[in-house]
Amino acid sequence: MTLADTSAWILALPPLIALMIYILEVLIGLKPLPSLPGHTAPPSIAVLIPAHNEARGIVATIERLQQEMPAGSQILVVADNCSDETASHARQAGAEVAERTDPSRRGKGFALAFGRDRLASDPPEVVVVLDADCGFGAGGLAALASAAREVPAQAVNLLAPDRAAPPLVQISSFALVVKNLLRARATSRIGGAALLTGTGMAFPWSVFADAPLATGDLVEDLSLGLTLVRAGVRPQLVEGAHVRSRPAAQTDALTQRKRWEHGFLSTALRTAPRLIVEGVRMGSRPRLAVGAHLLVPPLALLFAMTFLVLAVVAGLGLLSGNWVPALALLAALAGACGATLLAWLHVGRSWLTPVALLRAPLYILWKLPLYARFVVAPETRWLRTRRDGES
Repeated sequence: MTLADTSAWILALPPLIALMIYILEVLIGLKPLPSLPGHTAPPSIAVLIPAHNEARGIVATIERLQQEMPAGSQILVVADNCSDETASHARQAGAEVAERTDPSRRGKGFALAFGRDRLASDPPEVVVVLDADCGFGAGGLAALASAAREVPAQAVNLLAPDRAAPPLVQISSFALVVKNLLRARATSRIGGAALLTGTGMAFPWSVFADAPLATGDLVEDLSLGLTLVRAGVRPQLVEGAHVRSRPAAQTDALTQRKRWEHGFLSTALRTAPRLIVEGVRMGSRPRLAVGAHLLVPPLALLFAMTFLVLAVVAGLGLLSGNWVPALALLAALAGACGATLLAWLHVGRSWLTPVALLRAPLYILWKLPLYARFVVAPETRWLRTRRDGES
């Protein structure tokens, strides 16, 4: 094997592996998970809502939630470092409120830990975490809480469909469907564990009481889910529970994705190899499945990286006359495009119009500066995304 051949395979293998994992996850995720057994009586529930300057929408969130709350449940809003009327509006809507002021320790994890301390004097059986701009579908809260009596549970967390939104926003919403529904199903089916997605999470108090919450991690939900999996706790995906929020405006969506994707990439680079090694050494399907899942970067980065590597590998093929690495990568890329099209046909048409789907190459270009900034200046701050109607 020549130096050019060796170099071509070294370059091609990382995107080739990521594409194959992605194809497998999407295909496995096309089939819904089996329904979970129901319970006759819901557990006692506390819904914990971390809220930073959410005065505009907190009342509507609480009112929607009250329609789903079983008798004897409570809503606790943590007004975290607020400079508006979030606390007073939440109280007027009927929620309990805990106000926290600590500008040096900002972020959702600190707010959750503060709320946990407030609940500890009279703990519920199940704690449900809900972002201040989200709402459950009918029956979703009860289904999620019932599933979380003994192990953590995650609702299907998606953005509300809006086929009138700008194409790049539609594509971003569809990408979340692929990640939080199809690929989440696959991780659950292959490894028996689902990753947490930040909102619509439920925990038995025995787990929540000791969870490492008080961190400034940009992706505290992902990190918490990985910690649980490594501790032998398997969160489960509850398809009977859906939580939705409105998509951010196009001008704000990139800021929102920057925080999450930079945090994801940092966590994946640090954690995925260790999980895979542990999974092989310990014979742990959850570790292997979650580790493999983390090897797949966000879709725009996956396709951009593949196109770039394919061009280089094709150039090496011209030098060596060996086209096998380039053809293998091209076949995997075609398979990934086909799997994405199947995902759109199967579950994505409510989120993404055919015209917007054709703008996918522009979406990749739109995201490239975000990934360039990860290399030169990765995001380290927790930033709240502006809500609809805010200036």
